[in-house]
Amino acid sequence: MRLASAFFAIILLLAGFIFFTPAPQGFPILEYHSVTNKTDPESEIYNVPPAEFSAQLDYLQQKGYTTITLLDYARAYNGVEELPEKPIVLTFDDGYENLYTEMLPILEAHKMKAVVYVITNRLGKPGYLTIEELKEMQARGIEIGSHSADHLPLVTLSGEFLENQIHGSKTFLEWNGLGYIYSFSYPNGVYNREIVEMLKQEKFFTAVTGEAGLNDFNTDPFLLKRVNIRKPRFGIYEFRWRLFKAELFARFRK
Repeated sequence: MRLASAFFAIILLLAGFIFFTPAPQGFPILEYHSVTNKTDPESEIYNVPPAEFSAQLDYLQQKGYTTITLLDYARAYNGVEELPEKPIVLTFDDGYENLYTEMLPILEAHKMKAVVYVITNRLGKPGYLTIEELKEMQARGIEIGSHSADHLPLVTLSGEFLENQIHGSKTFLEWNGLGYIYSFSYPNGVYNREIVEMLKQEKFFTAVTGEAGLNDFNTDPFLLKRVNIRKPRFGIYEFRWRLFKAELFARFRK
């Protein structure tokens, strides 16, 4: 009985907080990993099946969202262009091959954009994208970003080892014909000031974290917030909750 009363009180406090605080400004960045029906038990939690992914994109379109890339955001941040009325960014970490075989056709059917962050030393290995697939994805409107060379915990590295993970991954993609790489995704969303400064020195424009919230032109472009989209257990209702989670965290930060 006490537990139920406490839970009800928390719900009332949360409802009051939401009702009496102004809606936060900003746009969400969604963090995906894999889109396929074929998964192993270890990676299943990070996967969204194709039918669920398509339904999520349907929902975003129904709600009036327009997808942008982080290069679009960087241009708007610097006053070069304007963002749409209700922007959203779809990001995909790690660089699994199903992003080319399964995610991309669904994305194109919805006429949407995305950003794919790759672990460069895994490219071409079983289950991961190849350079040629990346080039084709880029030609079809996907922004390619770096997710480091080996997906190591960068905060435990320093000096040449840290530089290899950041500089090495960026130059590898650029030297293999993918043009200028503008954006970085911190492995496991973890970073420190040294890593941020190194990204600036390497001429990245933006970087994404694993912290939930919304983003606007007051957000540090190297500390952009994201909402993790995992395998849905409750269909579109769970997806709607994760979108709401971004708004909720933005309210608390205010």
